[in-house]
Parts: sequence; C-alpha cells; structure tokens
Amino acid sequence: MRVILVGCGIAGAALSLTLQRAGIDHLVLEQASELAETGAGLQQSPNSIRVLQYLGLMDELKRIGVAPQAHLFKDYKSGTVLLKTPLMPKVEEYFGAPYYHVHRADLLGIMVNAMDPANIRLNSKVSSVVETRNGVEVTLSDGTLEKGDVLIGADGLHSMVRQQFFAADAPRHSGCVAWRGLVPVALAQKLGFEQNSYLWMGPHRSAVLYYVRGGDLFNWVGISPYNDNAKESWSQTGSREAALKEYKGWNSQVTDLINDTESLFMTALIDRDPLDAWVTNRVALMGDAAHAMMPYHAQGAGQSIEDAWVLGRCLEMAAGDIPAALKKYETLRLPRANRVQQQSRGGEHLFHMSDPEEIARRNARFAKHQQDDRDGFPAGQRWLFSYDAEKAVMGTDDEWRALNW
Repeated sequence: MRVILVGCGIAGAALSLTLQRAGIDHLVLEQASELAETGAGLQQSPNSIRVLQYLGLMDELKRIGVAPQAHLFKDYKSGTVLLKTPLMPKVEEYFGAPYYHVHRADLLGIMVNAMDPANIRLNSKVSSVVETRNGVEVTLSDGTLEKGDVLIGADGLHSMVRQQFFAADAPRHSGCVAWRGLVPVALAQKLGFEQNSYLWMGPHRSAVLYYVRGGDLFNWVGISPYNDNAKESWSQTGSREAALKEYKGWNSQVTDLINDTESLFMTALIDRDPLDAWVTNRVALMGDAAHAMMPYHAQGAGQSIEDAWVLGRCLEMAAGDIPAALKKYETLRLPRANRVQQQSRGGEHLFHMSDPEEIARRNARFAKHQQDDRDGFPAGQRWLFSYDAEKAVMGTDDEWRALNW
C-alpha cells in the first residue's frame, strides 16, 4: 500500500507519524518551501493527548507544554469567576491523559522532528488528482506524476481535494475576527494571571488567555465582531488602538494586557459547513479539509489528531481492502467531528451573550453546575475528553458512546 497525503500541517503530520509507526509506505506533499507554522496557542485535551501518547511524543510535549490548573469562566467587566472547572492534575486522574497548552508552532515542530524526512516532499503543489479503479494519480505543478493506492486530503480550509471530490463550497465567514498576541511571562504574572486557562465573556466578545512555550510566554486571543480590515491570515498585524477600542469598558486586567502587547495580530475567523461524506473508494478528507471549525471549544487541532489515528489504524488493519478501510474511518469519525463543529459554532452565542435576562439564566446554570457536579466536569467536557481513538477503531468504546453532549 502506498498512501499519498496532501498537506503537512497538524493533521498531515499526525497521519504521517501514524503511518510511519505502522510501517506503511507514504509520501506527504507540502506546497510550502519550509515547514514553519504560524498561528497562536492550542489547548490539547485528553482526547488528542492520548494519540500523542500513542505516537511516542509525550517527553517532547511535556517540554513545550504547560499544564493549567483550572479553567475559569469570568465576567468581562467585574472579573467575577462564574464557573471554575478543574484541569491538571484532576483531568489526568479522571480521564487517564493530561491537558496541555502549547504553541501551534511548537506542536508541529515536535511532530515534524519525529517524521522520517524521506516521507516529506516540500515545494510540491498539487495541480490535479485522478482517482482510478485501483488507485490515484497526482500531478504536481512542475509536471511530476505520483501514483498511490489512496489519497488523503489534509490540505486545510481551502482544500483542493475537498473542492474536487466532495463539495465546491466556499468557506463561511463567521462575522468575527480574532485579535491575538504573546507577552513575556513576567508581564502576565505582574498582571495577576496564574497558571490557568481563562475565558472572559462579554457582550458580542470574548477573550481566551493561557501560558504556552513551557510557561515562557502568555498567549491571548480576543474574538470580536468582524473588522473590515481583517484578512484570513495568521500573519496580518493589527492595531493596538483598534483592539483596545474593541475591548473598551472591559476589566483592566484584559485591557492592560492588550496595551502591553508589543506585536498584535488579527485574523478573520472562517469555518466550513459540515459535509455528509468524507470518502470515496480511494480518496479521503481529514482535519480542516473535512471539518474546519470555530475555536470556541478549542478542538480544531484535537479533532485533526483524532482523525489521524483512526484513519491510519483503519488503513493498517485494511487487509488490502482500502475502500472498506476509508468507509470505516468515515463511519467512526464524521458524526463526532461534525458534532464538535456544530457545538463550536454554538459556543459563540454562549460566550457572547448581550441580553441581560439571557446572561442571568446562563450564569445561573453555571452556578448550579458548580454546586451539583461533584467531579467538576460538565457533560460536554466528559463527552469530548473521554474519547479514545484506539478504542474507537477496535470497537471497544461503548462506555464513551453512552455519554452525550
């Protein structure tokens, strides 16, 4: 079996490592000239950490990661903690795997370092793909032809593979923009931020803050209504004055953080509508190509990593029947990822409420949960975090399937 992957972001790198572990011949085609990842922080919960454990990356993950103590939901103005849910070490005790904050570039870096360089080809832009009865033929922009038994589209939000084989739909503009920045640990500590994950909620806006890079940097992302100047780019710089204007009236802990950030960036937030199918006989989608989602539940990278393990293991166990392997992958992964995708859209309303009566009802639900739930984990969190990709492949995940969000 020879697998051809298009794209070497988080999804493609995770699948390459899964195939490498299984001894499956594969080639990753990446159009960039170097494997450098931009972006911001990532929250990696037990469901994705389990896969990173299977891939042997835990020592490196501990080096680059930060283990937060709790997740604090806070009022945008007063700073009152409306809900506190436990993270480390209770998450690891309860779910059997830890929770880490990492920088996206650091996570991709440890994955790429673990890949066999012979499996990656840079400067390789795919111009066309043909699916045949027994395989695939991939033509690159320089005229090179690559043949394989199966093609995996891990080519992100603007996936060519998705466009050609599944849906010629345009990405959906959410109407929001993400402001983001990184500050030194000393500044964050001076402002009173402990080693937690913070979610500040306000009318039409939110802000997420946490430590990354082994605790050396503090990452913040503020989501607000769409700014006409925002592009779909992780490298577009933003104006400090414009960001402060968006968060006028917010608690000084947030506005001081923005004011003291040396370099600000802004990105238009875009996702995709869910698909009804991810596979043909010889072609499959994964990661953002299949289910690009909003960041409100911090599951975009995690769902991509889950995809990688399930898809790689299905191919490993295929016994030569690739169409059956791809169909099993789709059956196992599509309902869960689409559910997370839909819930992530719903998070915008939950965190950006502006109606006083609706806010009061939400906060009352938070208070009731804080009082009644002895383990501290909301039902949706248990559904997210309890998932074990290996158990899913082996059909031994009945306990997880009994949960609901």
